[in-house]
Amino acid sequence: MYKKHVSLDDIGKMPDFLVALRPHTVWEKTPVKLFCTVHGSPMPIVKWYKGGVPVDPLSAPGKYKIENKYGVHSLIIIFLVESVLQLDLFCAVPHLTASHASKLEVSLLDHFPVSFGVEGGSISLVCNMVVVPDLPNLPPLVHWYRDGGAARLTLPSLAKDDEGLYTLRVFTKEGTVDHSAYLFVSDAAPSIAGAPGAPMSVKAYDVNSDFVLVAWKPPNVVNEAAISGYFVDRCESGSDTWVQCNDSPVKVCKYPVQGLKLGHSYHFRVRAVNSAGISRPSRNPTKLPPSTPRRTRVIKIHGNYDIVIKDDELEGYVTLPEPPTEVHVSEVCRSYVVLSWTPPKPRGRAPLWYSIEKVSWQRINTAVQICSPRFAVFDIEEGQRYQFRVCSVNLHGPSEASQPTQPVQKVDMDGRCHQKHQSSVFVQWDSPKHLKNLMGYYIDGRVVGSKEWFPCNHKPFKHNRFVVHGLVPGETYVFRVQAVNVFGLSEESQESSPITVEPALSTPSAPFGITMLSCDGSSMTVAWSKPKTCGGSKINAYYLDKRNADTLAWKEVNLQGSPRESVEKLTEGTFYEFKVTAANMAGVGVPSAPSVPMKCDAWTMDTPGPPYDLGFSEVRSHSLVLLWKAPVYAGASAVSGYIVEMAKKGSKDFVALNEEAVSHRYMQVSGLEEGQSYVFKVRAVNNSGPGKGSLVSEPVCAKALPGTQEIMAGVDDETGDVFLSLEACEISETSKFVWSKNYSPIGECPRFKKHTRNCISILLLTFTNPDKDDLGRYSVAVTDTDGVSSSHTLTEDALNTMLELSYAIRHPVVPLKHGLNYEILEKGHVRFWLQAVKLSSAVSYRFIVNDKEVTSGEGHKISHDVATGVIQMTVESFTRANEGTYTVQITDGKAKAQSSLVLVGDVFKAALKEAEFQRKEHIRKQGPHFSEYLYFTVTEDCTVLLNCKVANVKKETSFHWYKEDDEIVPETPPNVTSGACSLPIPNFSRKEQGVFKAMLSDDRGKDTSAIDISGQVFDEIINALAQVAGASASDLVLQCTPEGIRLQCYMKYYTEEMKTVWKHKSSKIASSEKMRIGGTSEMAWMQICDPSDKEKGSYTIEISDGVQTHSRTFDLSGQGTAVHSVFDRFFNRGRVVGGLPDVVTIMEHKSLSLTCTVWGDPTPEVTWFKNEQEVASTEHTKVMFDGGKFASLVINQVTPEDSGKYSINVRNKYGGEFVEITVSVYRHGESIPETKLGQAKSAAATRAKSSMSVEFDV
Repeated sequence: MYKKHVSLDDIGKMPDFLVALRPHTVWEKTPVKLFCTVHGSPMPIVKWYKGGVPVDPLSAPGKYKIENKYGVHSLIIIFLVESVLQLDLFCAVPHLTASHASKLEVSLLDHFPVSFGVEGGSISLVCNMVVVPDLPNLPPLVHWYRDGGAARLTLPSLAKDDEGLYTLRVFTKEGTVDHSAYLFVSDAAPSIAGAPGAPMSVKAYDVNSDFVLVAWKPPNVVNEAAISGYFVDRCESGSDTWVQCNDSPVKVCKYPVQGLKLGHSYHFRVRAVNSAGISRPSRNPTKLPPSTPRRTRVIKIHGNYDIVIKDDELEGYVTLPEPPTEVHVSEVCRSYVVLSWTPPKPRGRAPLWYSIEKVSWQRINTAVQICSPRFAVFDIEEGQRYQFRVCSVNLHGPSEASQPTQPVQKVDMDGRCHQKHQSSVFVQWDSPKHLKNLMGYYIDGRVVGSKEWFPCNHKPFKHNRFVVHGLVPGETYVFRVQAVNVFGLSEESQESSPITVEPALSTPSAPFGITMLSCDGSSMTVAWSKPKTCGGSKINAYYLDKRNADTLAWKEVNLQGSPRESVEKLTEGTFYEFKVTAANMAGVGVPSAPSVPMKCDAWTMDTPGPPYDLGFSEVRSHSLVLLWKAPVYAGASAVSGYIVEMAKKGSKDFVALNEEAVSHRYMQVSGLEEGQSYVFKVRAVNNSGPGKGSLVSEPVCAKALPGTQEIMAGVDDETGDVFLSLEACEISETSKFVWSKNYSPIGECPRFKKHTRNCISILLLTFTNPDKDDLGRYSVAVTDTDGVSSSHTLTEDALNTMLELSYAIRHPVVPLKHGLNYEILEKGHVRFWLQAVKLSSAVSYRFIVNDKEVTSGEGHKISHDVATGVIQMTVESFTRANEGTYTVQITDGKAKAQSSLVLVGDVFKAALKEAEFQRKEHIRKQGPHFSEYLYFTVTEDCTVLLNCKVANVKKETSFHWYKEDDEIVPETPPNVTSGACSLPIPNFSRKEQGVFKAMLSDDRGKDTSAIDISGQVFDEIINALAQVAGASASDLVLQCTPEGIRLQCYMKYYTEEMKTVWKHKSSKIASSEKMRIGGTSEMAWMQICDPSDKEKGSYTIEISDGVQTHSRTFDLSGQGTAVHSVFDRFFNRGRVVGGLPDVVTIMEHKSLSLTCTVWGDPTPEVTWFKNEQEVASTEHTKVMFDGGKFASLVINQVTPEDSGKYSINVRNKYGGEFVEITVSVYRHGESIPETKLGQAKSAAATRAKSSMSVEFDV
């Protein structure tokens, strides 16, 4: 047997110092080296200590250096201060177990950063570390983690499944050391331009003998076309042939694969499809091991032995199987449903399969034998509800059908995301409402101003917050989020607000403005201003160092959390310098510049010391607020006020801003120039006068921050609390809102409740007993910003207004849009109603009439509508008993309201009268009735129509027209079935005045409509006629007549009832013998008899329709040749000067001589007529015209046949005159007959007269 040789060196030895440490005395700031030599077996571990604390070279880089060469251990201290060093030794044996008292210290140096890879490439994550002691034979235990699961450190072929958070964890006896960083893996270049990326995380679930459910995660789609579906491929192990499982793309991220062979292994992969093409297949195919069903049972005996029994042996001999049980739908998707069930018991020893039936119990798997208790049904129609049942089948036949499933229909599912960002690259959003089947989120980003989106992650991220890496510092981005579930990607969320990438957390800048506030000879109180930048983290400490002004060595005073410190144990008369360093979470910052030397002499002056800590608030373009703190040293008496001085930056000419000292420690400075920088200093004043001035403040520029908001005062809509709110335009993660009243910080007080929401700080002011102490100026400042601040002065009037609103909210009322009112409905029902601005579904109300509550029942119907806010009560039988007061009382949650209506006296009588009228109207409308009563219209041809509309008529319904109870039978019988009847009245005039009636009747009843055409109605008809006629009026026409000159105006219709006015030179003309006014149905005329020069001028006719006046004008002023010609023609026309009688009576057998004198220039022509027939000269009747002046008609031996109407027509080229004579011949012995004058002229005479007239238009 082999026996290992053991040397003496392998025997364990206690550690011991061969050369121990020795004391050293050295100068400060000089380096020193400490050496020692140790021995032991195995080699001891050497660890250095300072004051009992281990020396860590990494805690103070560059200060300590530890070496071990050939058993000689050394410690080099670069900058030495007074200290005590201790050296401890530990020994560890390499071959001992992990429980041995070994001790390793591990420090991670070079951390692997956030990494970016491309699908198909390779990447290595490397992290350098320092292990103390460095034992090659005893390395620390190192584990790598990715998202909580083990993974390899080196990834030779990257896939998107490799994306995630990687963690390095080093285990030692002292604990663990961790480091984590995110690895991003982007899509490889697609094989087809525009095709989507490959799906990922393909897994198989619910594995059965011939069925498996394959699920995957969709790729992120940013600039590509939307994914329309997926193809699932399978491949048997040992084969390179891939078979596509689905004919058409499936739209959800899972698919049931059926028809697998029992005992075979399969690989699956998925490809995404969009309008551009098909993606590359998913990562290394998922292998599905063979599935072999086992029907066995295990029985334990005494807890130590297992007996395995086959189910076939327990069931005995069974032919027909039992039906399956627990049939249900386990998956419901857009394109399919999956049925699941429990196999039957007993089932028999024969091979078993299943048949599926749906709806009308028709079999749906006729071509496929189902061997596993799972089946996917694809032909599902939208909106249809289905039921299924399953039968067990073997060689002996089918079983009874199972119980049917519950009705099911395919459903859609959706998920939407919303974003909520902070002021960094830390992106956060709200989860969607429906979290079922949620796989994670895809985050996209883009640079502001660009239209191209880029993916921030390529694998669904499960949390609703994400740190986006790889951005350009100083660049501004916006982000959007999509939720991912088995159905695909949701719609993009709304874009976030722009986010600028800010620098990482850093140490604070140096404090400044160190000043002495007081001195008593042995101590000084010094203060300083806070750093301008805090490094993104709250300052948690200040380090104050001091030194004598004549030395270089600084000595730490102590650690202080506030920017003021009292330094003790000083030497009187000595000058001291101070410097301050601020620290935050990132570490210790840069120290301040040394202060000016300060002499430690006791202050004994009577005036106060300097104010300090000058700061600014509410910096705007033309104003700011200066703040300061009271001096520590008050002097001989208390400080009574302060004087503020100001100067422009770079100037030493300070100007006092207040003549009288202000008692408070703030001042509103106004009248500044925008963009100008200023400096300030403050002096405190007591009874002895002004004291020392403060240090000059830092320059401040009079310019408001972009987006600056002011404090708003309001009242909470729910609680009624009075609040002041500020929406900060800038905020960081460490920002706090500091509220003050009169610039004194508000502490914890039951009267003041402070609440911060997002970037809005709300100060709630709850007043129990309001008084003047609550009035004042409230201000707020936001820390760790560039000076975000604002103020608001709460006045007494504003507070009273808000308190009134607060009371209204805390004691709410239901706001009413309309108070209680009533309206009369058809059938005579009366509706009482009111309308609220808003009602909830929990509203309650009651109607009270004359102090008695009315409920909905017989005669009353009470209801409300939440959507419109209407509450109503309908009274079906409204009588005199309903007179009184109506009230509605409403309760809606805490809010109440009441509205009343007094319905008495004349108001009630009017309502009752209207209700009775509507009741009668309803009864009237049960039979034939007028839907529109008689009314008139005027047509374009000036025919007046009396119109009405009828309803509820039939063929047997009769219709009659009446005027003053006399029936009118129109030429066209009325047609009641058309729904409208009309009665035309042509040539309307005053004779048409009267009452017109229309009567409608049949076996169901009758109805009458009447219109009284008189008074106002008559005037309205005349005005309507005048409107049509006036619009159609022609220009005035001039015509010569025997009597003179006539002006005529033609129109569609004229009647003397129209308001027609003739004017001469703007003067109204009245009808007279000289000026005759008249008209026919076609025209209006004015006759000027025997015109002279006085009648020359402008003539106008005005036709008024009550709204508009239609006028036509003719100028007879004599200024034109046409007018002169008219007058010449009138005076030179042919006419009868005299001599002819109107009537002649003569006995027969006598001679009749009709002689007259005529005149005209030129000489007129004379023609005689008898009964409108021209008379020719014969022996019996002689016609003579002598000298152009005397015209005669002589009838010899007259007979009764010579009786008749004789006329003479005298005319020349200017016109003429027509004179008529009536001749009566009687026999001897008869009485002289009486003749009738004024007989109508015949057509021939009219033509003869018109032939002598002269017409022309001007």
